Amino acid sequence: MKEKAKYLKTKIPAIFLALKKKDTPFVAKLFAFITIMYALSPIDLIPDFIPVLGYLDDLIILPLLISLTIRFIPKNIIEECEKTVENSGSPPLNKKWYYGLPIIFIWIMIILIIVKKIFLK
Repeated sequence: MKEKAKYLKTKIPAIFLALKKKDTPFVAKLFAFITIMYALSPIDLIPDFIPVLGYLDDLIILPLLISLTIRFIPKNIIEECEKTVENSGSPPLNKKWYYGLPIIFIWIMIILIIVKKIFLK
């Protein structure tokens, strides 16, 4: 199961490239966006420091999102994107650190809302 999770994580750069293609259907782009944002999120749904449960997102949730997203992307597009990633030598996400900014913004907004609810009743 761990090997399958690692294999699916190598698909993230291909999903990212498919997200940017014009030929990718809207539903596939929506799932690709959710998957990329979840993968780039600095905060896990279940924090890793919680024994056993902390790794559920790495072993179940993220691979599930990746495989679901790949099912919505047409086969020719995902194959083309995988070849592009293999030929480039470096995943496109390594150079695009700023794609994580929306996730950071979302978490800051969530924290602000929680603080507002707690302290400003």
